[in-house]
Amino acid sequence: MEDLLEVYTRSYDPRRPQVCMDETSKQLLRDTQKPLPMEPGRAQRRDYEYERSGVVNLFVFCEPLQGRRSG
Repeated sequence: MEDLLEVYTRSYDPRRPQVCMDETSKQLLRDTQKPLPMEPGRAQRRDYEYERSGVVNLFVFCEPLQGRRSG
């Protein structure tokens, strides 16, 4: 396995671009009740109850030496 710190210190070579990939999963949530409207002197109030709406996987690819990313 290559030493990652050494890989990140290499200079830019257009024939061998350095591409990084990361992923995460996030739970999608939906409010079950509408928030109570704001009143003078009171902030908007929301209930803590929610409904689960599934899960989504997020991916991002970046080329840090060129400052480019795609997701």
